[in-house]
Amino acid sequence: MNLYHLYGLIFLFINLNVFGQNQEDQIYNAIDGFVAHPSAKALQNLRNTESDFWKSTKPKTKDELLAIVILNCNKAYYENQFGQTQNAISSYEKAWQIYQKNKLSNYDIIEFCLKPLGNLYTVLGDYDSAENTIKQYFFIVNTSKNYPEAQKQKFAAILNLSNVYQSSGKISLAIELLEKTLKTEQLSNLQKGILWNNLGNNYLLSSTGDLMRPETHQSATKAFESSIKLLENEKKQSETLSNSYRNLATLNRQRMNFETANSYLEKAEKLFLQTKNQQPRKLAKLYYEKALLLFDERKYDESRKQISVVFKTLIPNYNSKDILPNQNQLYAETVLTDALDLCGEILRINQPQKAISAFELSFYIEDLVMSGLVYENSKILMQLRSRNRTEKCISIYNELFKKEGKTSYLEKAFQLAESTKSGILKSYRSNIKNASAEEKKLLQELQNLNNAILKEQQKGDSADILKINQFIKKQNELVISLKKIQAENPDYITEKCDLKGLFKKLENDKAMMVYYFMGFENQYYFTLQNNRISLNRLSFGDGKIYNIIHFIDYFNNANAITNDISGYVNSGKIAYDLLKLPTNYVNQNLIIVPDGILNFLPFEALITRESNTTNFAKMNYLMNDFKIAYNTSANIYLNSKPVSKSEKTVLGVFPVFEKSAFELRYSKKELESIRSNFKGKYLENAQASFSNFKNNAPNFSILHLSTHASSGDIETPASIKFYDQEILYSELYNLHINPDLVVLSACETGIGKLYKAEGAMSIARGFQFAGAQNLLFSLWKVNDFTTSVFMADFYKNIKNDVSYFEANANAKRDYLNDKSIPNAKKSPYYWSSFVYYGSISTEEKSGNYIAYIVSLLIVIGLFLVFNQYRNGKSSRDSQKREL
Repeated sequence: MNLYHLYGLIFLFINLNVFGQNQEDQIYNAIDGFVAHPSAKALQNLRNTESDFWKSTKPKTKDELLAIVILNCNKAYYENQFGQTQNAISSYEKAWQIYQKNKLSNYDIIEFCLKPLGNLYTVLGDYDSAENTIKQYFFIVNTSKNYPEAQKQKFAAILNLSNVYQSSGKISLAIELLEKTLKTEQLSNLQKGILWNNLGNNYLLSSTGDLMRPETHQSATKAFESSIKLLENEKKQSETLSNSYRNLATLNRQRMNFETANSYLEKAEKLFLQTKNQQPRKLAKLYYEKALLLFDERKYDESRKQISVVFKTLIPNYNSKDILPNQNQLYAETVLTDALDLCGEILRINQPQKAISAFELSFYIEDLVMSGLVYENSKILMQLRSRNRTEKCISIYNELFKKEGKTSYLEKAFQLAESTKSGILKSYRSNIKNASAEEKKLLQELQNLNNAILKEQQKGDSADILKINQFIKKQNELVISLKKIQAENPDYITEKCDLKGLFKKLENDKAMMVYYFMGFENQYYFTLQNNRISLNRLSFGDGKIYNIIHFIDYFNNANAITNDISGYVNSGKIAYDLLKLPTNYVNQNLIIVPDGILNFLPFEALITRESNTTNFAKMNYLMNDFKIAYNTSANIYLNSKPVSKSEKTVLGVFPVFEKSAFELRYSKKELESIRSNFKGKYLENAQASFSNFKNNAPNFSILHLSTHASSGDIETPASIKFYDQEILYSELYNLHINPDLVVLSACETGIGKLYKAEGAMSIARGFQFAGAQNLLFSLWKVNDFTTSVFMADFYKNIKNDVSYFEANANAKRDYLNDKSIPNAKKSPYYWSSFVYYGSISTEEKSGNYIAYIVSLLIVIGLFLVFNQYRNGKSSRDSQKREL
């Protein structure tokens, strides 16, 4: 009998309580036995021990519960060691939940649970959970009376928090935190060395895409060298010192100093291999960096061999002969996605189909990771990670199409582009329909806590840290509960677009679609019409993207266009040419799916032909050639419900803000114009509160908000004003409405922090999450008077049974043709701000179907009568002939 079987029998005796041990002793014996002989198989013994504990009907003591906490922390540690990252996270989460719920003590929960849990969240890209976890134990540390231990853990919290900021793109926050800590905290040389190394990384990332700047290179180099100087004399710090050399290698690789980079990497590897208890992940990361350096040196065969070493380190039973691992061998691990992506880059040179297979495996791993994420921000950042890979796949499919002429390649390229387009919004809309009542309740509570934290943080120095910590603590508890529910359906599946259905809808709508994909190196556009799809690359190289930005800049203020009319016309024509919009007018309806900076571009105001006129009404706008609607994705357009033909009722929100700095004088005129045409409820002044809006919104087909809004900035979210309070865009998520149309008659309601894959974090997005499918909103600060004129025309069209889509186009044309408006006020700044997102189809009135049936019955009846008359006449004629 081998030792493993003997060990298993010992566990069996323990679990059968042969020795008469109590539950607490059984748990600790199980832990001790496992730690003495850890293995992936032996983990099951710990799981069985815990399972037996919970099955027991005996009351649980605090000592026993603490033993279960310790069991889960040990289990999590080894699950991580054995590459079972998701299991490790679940075990740590369970330990923390039991510890908090039962108010346990006498265990270093920070060191053995929260620190590793926060680090694992960071590794997998769950940055919001990581940040919240770290802030949680940072708060605990700051209130601790155990000074020496608290200082050590405080340092760990600062370091780990800077890593989260760095990984999630909050570079300025990371630099600020590190620089402040180095200046104000009492640190050992070891701690200073670690922080200088981290700071150097952030200096590099602070100017991504501009790494050749001498000052950037100098700051980063100085930081890394300071780190090495401080760490060289520290004993047993081989791994930490190795990291500094690796970062210097990365810096020189990016500057194409390959020989220097290689020498630093060799030093780093030598030092790392001296460390004890090397974690496979860290070793694999080092091998990946070696492969990346070889790739940049164009030593592709050597790079691929090094990638195989990465796979061998992380994947049990990997067969290097197959180059790529099998999908069933993969798990949630970002080093694996990095290695697969690099492998795809190498295979792309001579084996494009094999490269696609490598990239598909990367997508598969990211879907595994995505299925474990709860926070919206973390999902968006994960979606952005795949954007670069998507761009490369589109490029490969485009080249394959050119060689082989198979349209299936274009369809695959389109499906990939669509999978990253507003993926979080699409997923939320899809999942919320099938979510249980408990899941919906938890999601709503979580969102409310998110908003409460954001609002408290906006107070700056006067923010209540204790209150924020309480919110974060509760948030962590909710996330763990939510994950348990969602674990029953863990697979994150991106919804494919039904191309046949899409073409059919476009045909019915007499429309064509221009669909943009803005990559990091290349920009593409798909054109879909007449059951055909085409893919082309936009010529944005050599800084031509700035021509688009230059055109958008004309809408920064009211005078920019009128002060430079010829410049605007020229810029509008250049932008039009660059965007490759259609010139055939067979289909007058144009659906645009923008991407990146194009989300902020008013396509209607593009100039199709230059002229010398200064009369804005006579210029050649794209609006003259097409009626334009926008959509955030092809799937959202495809699944949008037809606009209702039933009687319209309006809920109008008009705070007006009389006798204040925010007064909207012409908002009253807008109110009277709408009220004279539509039944509904109109909330004025103090009645225009958020609670009144929320309570009445589900009862009306059109929601019209005439107020102030702000796009926010990098730190401040977009918001909209009600009479009594300012509401963040994310506070709208929980409205759960289903109106026919939302009209946001306010400034910058379509503007917010922009993510290429997901779009703008705007007020309009808040309403889309809430359930609105058709929206009219603004792209910049709108004028009070001209908005009231535009809205009056827009609603007159709707009153005359014109669709929302056409009403928007007609109102703009009517505005330009209005002779009472002076030429200066006809600048595109005043009329092109409002864009329509949504369906362009309209449903048939039920009465029409009855009319059709009645008409058909009348025709049939007449035919039968006529036929009977003809037969009768024929019979009489026959009788006459016989006579």
